[in-house]
Amino acid sequence: MSETYEVKGRIKLIGKMETIGSKGFTKRELVVTTPDEKYPQDLKIEFTKDNCAKLDGLSVGDDVTVEVNLRGSEFNGRYYVSLTGWKITTEGF
Repeated sequence: MSETYEVKGRIKLIGKMETIGSKGFTKRELVVTTPDEKYPQDLKIEFTKDNCAKLDGLSVGDDVTVEVNLRGSEFNGRYYVSLTGWKITTEGF
């Protein structure tokens, strides 16, 4: 079971919907810049399947709060980490 984390920041990029593989797996990437004054971070967050639609209506420059799951995997001796978004709001930030 993965932990849930919260990312707060400003939208820097909203990617286009991508379809991967023959089964029609869809994903969409979002880049959020955190508000840290000295060293802001650009975090890439992936929204998959039905969650891709949650990015519709948002714009670059919007301040958002994104709830994410931290995911990790290993492939051929290399390790990968990703942030998977499942909820995004613009109010309260």
